[in-house]
Amino acid sequence: MKAADLDRVIQIQRRAAGLDLYGTPVETWALVATMRAQLLQHATDDKEGARGHTTDAVRIFRTRWLDGVSLENRVTYDGQQYQITQIKELGRRRGLDLTVEKVGL
Repeated sequence: MKAADLDRVIQIQRRAAGLDLYGTPVETWALVATMRAQLLQHATDDKEGARGHTTDAVRIFRTRWLDGVSLENRVTYDGQQYQITQIKELGRRRGLDLTVEKVGL
């Protein structure tokens, strides 16, 4: 993986709990890391399923290794939030391929 190929900026976020102004617990997202990444694939898939007819925006990002990334985290790219659906380790802790699906389509 060459540094020149990592031409996108993504953020890895983790679910966190916080309090609003009235002391009520609210769910927030805390920043884990801002990373350079390569966009390997950008696809839109129309399918018929239990939710009816849906359109899913799927992307695959390749990035350097970051310990602790899990399916509970999410990716923010270009102002949009994406749920991580698959994580593939490249080599022995050299990099990650993150398959993500757009949230809220």
